[in-house]
Amino acid sequence: MNIFFRELRANTKSLLVWSIIIALFSVVGFSKFQAYYGNPEMLEVLDAMPPAMLAAFNLNAFNLTTITGFLGVMAAYNALMLSISAVLWGSGVIAREERDKTVEYSLTLPVTRERVVIAKTAAMVVCSAILLLVTWGSMALMSRSYAPDDAYYRYLALNMISYFIMQMIFLSVGVLMGSAMKRHKLSGSTALWVLLGTYFLSVVIGLNSHLDKLKYLTPFKYFDPAQMLRDGRLETGYIFLSAGIFIICLAGALVAYRRRDLYI
Repeated sequence: MNIFFRELRANTKSLLVWSIIIALFSVVGFSKFQAYYGNPEMLEVLDAMPPAMLAAFNLNAFNLTTITGFLGVMAAYNALMLSISAVLWGSGVIAREERDKTVEYSLTLPVTRERVVIAKTAAMVVCSAILLLVTWGSMALMSRSYAPDDAYYRYLALNMISYFIMQMIFLSVGVLMGSAMKRHKLSGSTALWVLLGTYFLSVVIGLNSHLDKLKYLTPFKYFDPAQMLRDGRLETGYIFLSAGIFIICLAGALVAYRRRDLYI
């Protein structure tokens, strides 16, 4: 438990910074939404955009003059930011010991390396959950002036669940990179490139329907905001796939960290 609380304290500043970024993003997003709210004439701006771009960013799947439609468009950007924070926390929480030359502290504790990884990961799960709650709260607060109905709040909750699942996917990827890579300085950048690669793959898939089978390779295609709005639920298959990725990555991290040489 000492490791768990130590990591929570160590990431307080980072959590605060990310919370401010998320809150400001919500403020800026909803300030732009004011121009579209109840104003169908503003949709002419979207009509002037290339159809491929509209499809890539899911802009043609929602009515931007409604608060629910705007939330659907915001979903991709919220998911991206929350995933970036999770993957950086995951890789950094493991690599930090070697980077800061404090690995001796962990090695002298009467705990196994596996427990160290689990405690550190659990702390980052809590940080991710807190950041998700900040996102949820800021979105709910900023939308109050538009008198959203119960359907909006149900859709908002569904989006938040999908965000958390994606956070856990990329958190586990980050932990795996931090545990397995011998060059700890590269673990964060490598994990981030993996995330950005999957994001750009999702954009490419949106541009070409023939690549739809590749959606299993990118978590950004697991929970489509438009489909969630239509069906009012998450696809069970992708939930199990996400859980499998998390378990495999965490198991790989435990094995890799137990076997690797730590640089003091």
